[in-house]
Amino acid sequence: MSTYAIGDLHGCHAEFVTLLEELSFNPTQDTLWLVGDLINRGPGSLACLREVRALGSAARAVLGNHDFHLLVVARGGGKLKKNDTLSDILDAPDREPLLDWLQSQPLSVHESNTLMTHAGLLPEWSVAQTEALGREVQTALASEGSGHFLTQLFGNQPDSWCDDLDGMDRLRLIVNVLTRMRFIDAQGRLDFAAKEGLDSAPEGFLPWFQYPRKDDTRLLFGHWAALDGNAPQARVLVEALDTGCVWGGRLTALNLDSGERTSVSSHQRSRR
Repeated sequence: MSTYAIGDLHGCHAEFVTLLEELSFNPTQDTLWLVGDLINRGPGSLACLREVRALGSAARAVLGNHDFHLLVVARGGGKLKKNDTLSDILDAPDREPLLDWLQSQPLSVHESNTLMTHAGLLPEWSVAQTEALGREVQTALASEGSGHFLTQLFGNQPDSWCDDLDGMDRLRLIVNVLTRMRFIDAQGRLDFAAKEGLDSAPEGFLPWFQYPRKDDTRLLFGHWAALDGNAPQARVLVEALDTGCVWGGRLTALNLDSGERTSVSSHQRSRR
């Protein structure tokens, strides 16, 4: 019985299947943790969504920013972007059950001393606080007003956390931290412009994992393909899992018990 955490699929279904074969994954015995962004940019978004949903309790996924983008397009009046590969999902006969399943997924998964989110978490947020804040978003997604919530979700403000934030500002920042964050400053303010490697950090900003925490929780995250599965100069126990499969890199699985990494090569033409 093994538990594997896998980086961003981004619709790379063929590579996902190959990786599961490499792992000799058995859904009756093993468990997958999927770090979010199951879909978009790659050619097999619909197949990835169907595959993960069909695994049932053998798969535990968190929502990523591209997953939220699909929900906003499908149920919040959002528009497709030029490079999106979401039309197969939007046109699928099983569209609604797939969207219902996706919308029910959490923003974090926690077991023993390991916490997984798509992008990371603020240094001052405890594990318990992170889980509680994620549940606030899940409650909004499960409510009768979820469509209205999705219409207001995207935006860059507010860009720093305080406990007395409320309403949509509070929910938007929670989502942005857990699904979009890369660089923050010493006051915890988020930057949304820099998306490349560490040398793209704005002045006064560092990667979120280069700030210390008060606990020793192992943190799993994806989202940041430019890191290529590395988190240099980290001041926390962290595992970066996005190795850029959709950009011509690799799809990577981490055995949470042994720490061993297994990767398969991308079938996608490099876009860098």
